[in-house]
Amino acid sequence: MRWSSGSVRRAPELALAALLTVAAGSAAADLAFVTCQNGDALSVLDLETGAETVRWSVPGKPAGVVVGPDGTVYTVAPDARTVRRHGPGGTVLAEAVLDGGPMGAALDADRSRLYVSDWYNARLWVLEAETLKVITELPAGAAPAGLALSPDGALLAAAERDADRVSVYDAETMTLARRVPVGTRPFGLGFAPDGRLFVGNVGSNDVTVIDPTSGARLATLAVGDRPYGVAFAAGRAFVSNQYAGTVSVIALDTLEPLAELAVGDYPEGIAATSDGRIAVANWFDNTLSLIDARSLEVVAELDTADGPRAFGAFILATGD
Repeated sequence: MRWSSGSVRRAPELALAALLTVAAGSAAADLAFVTCQNGDALSVLDLETGAETVRWSVPGKPAGVVVGPDGTVYTVAPDARTVRRHGPGGTVLAEAVLDGGPMGAALDADRSRLYVSDWYNARLWVLEAETLKVITELPAGAAPAGLALSPDGALLAAAERDADRVSVYDAETMTLARRVPVGTRPFGLGFAPDGRLFVGNVGSNDVTVIDPTSGARLATLAVGDRPYGVAFAAGRAFVSNQYAGTVSVIALDTLEPLAELAVGDYPEGIAATSDGRIAVANWFDNTLSLIDARSLEVVAELDTADGPRAFGAFILATGD
């Protein structure tokens, strides 16, 4: 099933405000905020109707994105070295130009902190989430990319591509807890619901599974060509494989491979919805694929703006 996106062209604030109001009474009306690098844009997609409700202009080739529980959206535009905080309707509420190469982002909403990786300078910025003022910097390995906060908010993890390792920080004290060697060129990563950390290694075509508390490496799992991002639903891990055009599915209880699903061309950003689906941004196809996490079927393809990356937590659950 493929939905076209060409219909809604209302004023951004009114369109999204109306959608959020309607969605509040629905159990399955999640929204996807998909950064589209080639188009200098962000596509807002209603995952129940499949419509692109509005398209925001985001200059600077946006890639990184994270959505707060209140609908606040943070975008990272590497070419402009700019991080922006957007209101639910797209208005830019705060903006920071950072001296480096901002790449990935993770939000600690409870502590009002936004973490941003600096690809060029082996560090993480810690920004005040509302104003985007720099609070401090954390040391990291070479070329940090993906960031993730543990489900309990205790740990922050950073994938350091050119160091072939992951750094784990105490999120309360903002201090380095441990460094863990992984596969070749780790890029995206994510915490499973049980707290284990899954790291996609684009250079070795595998996923390293880590106990982030002890630093123990629990398993190395072969996946498709150039794994990029990781998401979790229905007791399974889902890994987007850029060069293969697929998503690998792994059972969380046994760590056994279950399937490799064909999606669009060059899948990158991947995230779970609140109703048991997996959303995958296909950079070269200008689409977002939706996978039923239980049946392992691709159930829809949604059109986006040009060059969807969606690198980060890009889903807002608006239902019950």
